[in-house]
Amino acid sequence: MSVERVGRILAEARYLSLSTVSGDGEPWSAVLQYAWLVRPLRFLFGSATGARHCRDVEARPAVSGSLFVTGDGDLTDVDGAQFSGTCRELTEAEVREHHATFYDALLPDEKDRAEYTLPVEALLAPADHRIYQITVDRLWIVDTSTWIEDRIDRRVEVTLP
Repeated sequence: MSVERVGRILAEARYLSLSTVSGDGEPWSAVLQYAWLVRPLRFLFGSATGARHCRDVEARPAVSGSLFVTGDGDLTDVDGAQFSGTCRELTEAEVREHHATFYDALLPDEKDRAEYTLPVEALLAPADHRIYQITVDRLWIVDTSTWIEDRIDRRVEVTLP
């Protein structure tokens, strides 16, 4: 059941919330559109190198975050996951390898993809935009079985493949 739920969350959540900490210890959170890869579980997001969360990742690559699915608005359709991991900028070879997968996930509409996809060169140094990867170390989902019984919000860690 956990694997199916995680698959649903990954497929339906359009954004992730990324939490970082600066070199000076200041916390930050950013909401980012993302793509995901499996084995190991990774999240890809694009951002400007000058963005606060990217500067934080450069200073401290350990991150955490969450994914959230609202379903059709019914309380029992709400679901989500929380994660911790390590974040880094993709290498040039990785940008070339994942470019199409990244934009296919972010822009599923072919017309939008044609209009808004940045070329690979616009995502490599010295350009201001880059693609970053979060390698997920740990993942938790809401324990819906106990919540139904006592309305206490608990998490269950999911074993990653």
